[in-house]
Amino acid sequence: MAGKYFSKKEEDFYLPGEEIKIDKKTSFSSFSCEKDPLAVCKNRLLAAVVAFAAVYLVISFRLFDLCIVPNLFDDDTHTARASVQSNIRRADILDRNGTIIATSLPTVNLYANPRKILDAKRAARELVQVLPELDLQETYKKLTGKGSFVYLKRNLTPSQQYQINYLGIPGLEFENGEKRVYPHKNLFAHIIGATNIDNVGISGIEKAMDERLHQSNIPLMLSVDVGIQDTVREHLKAGMEKFNALGATAILMDVNTSEIIAMVSLPDYDPNTNRVKDKRAFFNMATKGVYEPGSVLKIFNTAMSLESGKVKLADRFDATQPLKLKYNTIKDYRGENRWLSVPEILVYSSNIGSAQMALKVGGGEQRNFLEKIGFFEKLGIEVAERGQPIFPSRWSEGTIATVAFGYGLAVSPLHVITGYSAVINGGIYHNPTLIKNNPKDAEGHRILSFNTSLAMRKLMRLVVTDGSGKRANVPGYEVAGKTGTANKLSDEGKYVNKKVRTTFVSAFPISDPKYALIVMLDEPQPLKETWGFVTAGWNTVPTAAKIIEAVAPQLNLKANFDLDELRKNRIIEASYSR
Repeated sequence: MAGKYFSKKEEDFYLPGEEIKIDKKTSFSSFSCEKDPLAVCKNRLLAAVVAFAAVYLVISFRLFDLCIVPNLFDDDTHTARASVQSNIRRADILDRNGTIIATSLPTVNLYANPRKILDAKRAARELVQVLPELDLQETYKKLTGKGSFVYLKRNLTPSQQYQINYLGIPGLEFENGEKRVYPHKNLFAHIIGATNIDNVGISGIEKAMDERLHQSNIPLMLSVDVGIQDTVREHLKAGMEKFNALGATAILMDVNTSEIIAMVSLPDYDPNTNRVKDKRAFFNMATKGVYEPGSVLKIFNTAMSLESGKVKLADRFDATQPLKLKYNTIKDYRGENRWLSVPEILVYSSNIGSAQMALKVGGGEQRNFLEKIGFFEKLGIEVAERGQPIFPSRWSEGTIATVAFGYGLAVSPLHVITGYSAVINGGIYHNPTLIKNNPKDAEGHRILSFNTSLAMRKLMRLVVTDGSGKRANVPGYEVAGKTGTANKLSDEGKYVNKKVRTTFVSAFPISDPKYALIVMLDEPQPLKETWGFVTAGWNTVPTAAKIIEAVAPQLNLKANFDLDELRKNRIIEASYSR
């Protein structure tokens, strides 16, 4: 076969080197891969060249698609193609202006496979040097366990991860995770709540809306305002410290939608650490702390009485002597000891007059009205901590009378301010919400006629101008409201003097109500400047005044000093006309 390619004639003599010359005409005329090794080599080389060319073509096309094509467009659709998807699985929480108040950051968790640990004692010792917060014995116990997976430390910093990697210990691994972060620390502790180490909500909105925050990465926008929340907390804390109270709470609400603009409960805590000295810090008094509000319930008693038609504004009731019932006697605190009109009963906070009004209307209408304003059930607020009201199962004559002036019924501060907003906004009740522009219950339901609501606005204003709320009469903002002071129950079930909860619920500007504010202090102490008194007019009222004075400009409310000047002129004119 070789002679076919390398010979001319059998008898020819070849000079040295001539035997490697190939006849091109005949060497490839009958090409065969099986018969021609040189052809096979050339064929493989050609195939390799084609393959490399194809690979480089694919790479070039992909680079062009990633680097050049996106830059040819300016819209978000094409730009997003080059973005890296986040592995964060829990949505952010924002305030009403878009400020982040809860977010998640990517992190890593350290775990071990004990079966792969060669020297557990050495590994535990070196890990504790890098992570001093770990316990040596506990770490050694984990590294010598029988399982194949055990967590050692969650949420490592990049520096810690690098140092552990540098140790080079087989069996130590990392997994991607996320850590919930609260940039404002204590500020929204009882609203937002917190998550556990597995990033599952355990309190507040984090728990109540855990499914929503996990299923969607669209940020959840709340109705609260960071700046206003900070202002309210600052002044509430100052008032709590000034009067040496055990605790305090304040809620600022839009009266026309029941959106909560600010909500504070003190003491509070930092949800980034969840460490407290006093367990009271975990308790949300604003939404869960049911208590007997005292005289602020006279607002609802008066509104109910006027709405029934059985009581008129001009009606007068005998408050010259205590009201004796079958099982108890009702007295006034620093009473007027005379006949009082309906406005005077509210302004002077007469227990006797309020009880007589309620008894005239009847327990059936009283109970129905309180039920319409949500005083018998938990409110549908978007936090996990919601208080269940406490009310009598039997509505007797004594119940009618005591509920009328603020005892015998326990509700949360949120119940009070939500009902109060409905009384003054024209008579429409809306469920309270922490979600901005929440479509749920947007229309609400009517509990009062507009005329009754209008009358209540005027009565509430009188309490501030002429009654116990005088220290909240902030110039230019037409503040209206009602005070309440209620004795606390002891462990034996008896009311204790000087141990009180004081409340002031208010609205501004009352001529066209926009916002309502409730302030409550738990066990405020008497001071020299309060002349030894602990009633609401001496502590919660001035605290609320400072909050209103500070937040009104933040709410873009323009002070109207002309109204105050007009009132002064009327007083002067009235004095001359006498």
